[in-house]
Amino acid sequence: MEEKKLDVKSLIGFVLIFGILLFMLWQSKPTPEEQAAEKAKQEQIKQEEAQTSTSLLGDDTTVAKAQDFSSTAVTTDSVDLNALKIKLGAFAYASTLPSATDNETVVTTENFTLKFNNKGGALSEVKLNKFVDYDSLPIYLVKENSSKFNINFGTTGNRTFNTKDLYFQPTVTKNGENTVVSMKLKVSETEFLEYRYELKPNDYMLGFTVKSQGLHNVINGSQDVNLDWEFKGLRHDKSIQYENRYTRLTYQHEDDKIDKLSQAGEDDEELEDVSWISYRQHFFSSILVADTPFKHAKVLSKSLVEDEDIDTVFTKQYATKLPLELKGGELNENMSFYFGPTDGKVLKVYEKNLEESIPYGWGLFGWINKGVFIPLFGFLSGFLPYGFAIIVMTILVKILMSFVQYKQFLSQAKMKILKPELEAIREKHKDNKLKAQQETMSLQSRAGASPLSGCLPGLIQIPVFYSLFMFFPTAFDLRQKKFLWVDDLSSYDVIAELPFKIPFYGDHVSLFPILAAIAIFFYMKMTTGQQMASQPTQEGMPDMQKMMKYMIYFSPLLMLVFFNQYASGLSLYYFISNLISIGIMLVIKNFVIDENKVLAKIQEKKKKPKKEGRFQQKMKTMMEQAEQQKNAQKRK
Repeated sequence: MEEKKLDVKSLIGFVLIFGILLFMLWQSKPTPEEQAAEKAKQEQIKQEEAQTSTSLLGDDTTVAKAQDFSSTAVTTDSVDLNALKIKLGAFAYASTLPSATDNETVVTTENFTLKFNNKGGALSEVKLNKFVDYDSLPIYLVKENSSKFNINFGTTGNRTFNTKDLYFQPTVTKNGENTVVSMKLKVSETEFLEYRYELKPNDYMLGFTVKSQGLHNVINGSQDVNLDWEFKGLRHDKSIQYENRYTRLTYQHEDDKIDKLSQAGEDDEELEDVSWISYRQHFFSSILVADTPFKHAKVLSKSLVEDEDIDTVFTKQYATKLPLELKGGELNENMSFYFGPTDGKVLKVYEKNLEESIPYGWGLFGWINKGVFIPLFGFLSGFLPYGFAIIVMTILVKILMSFVQYKQFLSQAKMKILKPELEAIREKHKDNKLKAQQETMSLQSRAGASPLSGCLPGLIQIPVFYSLFMFFPTAFDLRQKKFLWVDDLSSYDVIAELPFKIPFYGDHVSLFPILAAIAIFFYMKMTTGQQMASQPTQEGMPDMQKMMKYMIYFSPLLMLVFFNQYASGLSLYYFISNLISIGIMLVIKNFVIDENKVLAKIQEKKKKPKKEGRFQQKMKTMMEQAEQQKNAQKRK
């Protein structure tokens, strides 16, 4: 902010004015009789105020408030007024009002408690009334200067101002059932810059308007007018590492494109046609929504969790700069603020595509979550406890995917039956690998036992696996829901606290990841044993049996370590899923697939001439050409 310096003449003038004021005060000094009368009057007033405060409050609250009001309502003398005009120009008027203090206006609805600070006119505190954090403390989205909202502009008097440094006058009125909070930065009683907030009952969306009146001769239209919104996300979850992973700046731009800044480190982007900007804090969000898309915007995100061992207060720091347009020399921007849960059901109500700020997964994975798992889980949790809803959903998913296990096990059974013949072919053509490969492919084709027939069904499980991996950590309904020994299905469960921290594992022991790791071990022991029995050894190829043996131990260990910090609901799903997979495999092996019948079908297929497909013909031709080239090189 620019300031004009006082010259020597101005200084002499102020000294003279000050001397004249002192002389006038001395001249108007009251007589001793007047002083005694005034003293008696003041004592009588104090006695009446004390009686009133005792009868109404029983303490000194009223007296304190009256004294505070009287201190803020002192009339500014002409010296101070001139100094303010030199410093603030047209906005000096706002600093002469009784509202030129750091007082706050408090407004409460069913959903939150809001505080508006006179200095800056913005929200200084946002508390959600219906939620508490992992330690049973209230959820604050804004608190103690964690958010800074400011408009930067130039004036025709060659000054630059920030609204965060100026004083607004608050008024609270009603518009039907809605509560309207008006914060006005006044140039005069009829000329001002206004922040207008409109709160609806039981609603997480606040109407927000930035509007000026009579400031076309004050705001310099040749300079940029920028809205700056800085924000630091307060920690709400038990694990700040886990919370920070799902705390991210997301935005919609260019009609319906959804993008986000980097999950870690520092990242920034310059955008066009921005519809909304979401400061997501895992399960809670602060979103600025534009009625008319902003033509340009610059966004920034920075992770504040540098050391996970330190009890950090903040997760990420966000910043947004939005240029505002003057229309006829005045500001008139209609927006909205959303302060509430990152819950798809709640966000979808506003029909602004805000639910897309939730990371359900990209492409196919997001479609599976939004089209299948979210509606299914919502239906089940409507009449079942949340833990049991996860179990029932897991059972339904495994039954639906059981045909994949059947196809995989059938393929392994066929390969196991053909293993002696395949090894005989390799032994017969051990000096001609291409010939051995041709014979192997021919036998597998005629028997309908290609190794790919077991792999391809397995690929179907990958979208389901990843979709559920994204679903559980973002399912707001699981937040603070108990099941058995678990206090919160959206966070990790704890059965023991460690006196030290193990790298990658943490300082606690979670039981569900242990159970899931044990189930994965036995499942892989069964499936990998079957695969090793069916896969013949191939000369010149990696020892797959040894690799599979390593995977039996590596996969459960990975589950044990990685999921110790993850949502217990996800670990519960994998535990139940692998138990069901073991059961399905035992049923398929003992009651569904008869190896003798499979062998009989293979023998029948081998007798029938099988028409080769284009791929097989192409592979056969390529092998023959490779064989011819090899023979030609030998002759040379």
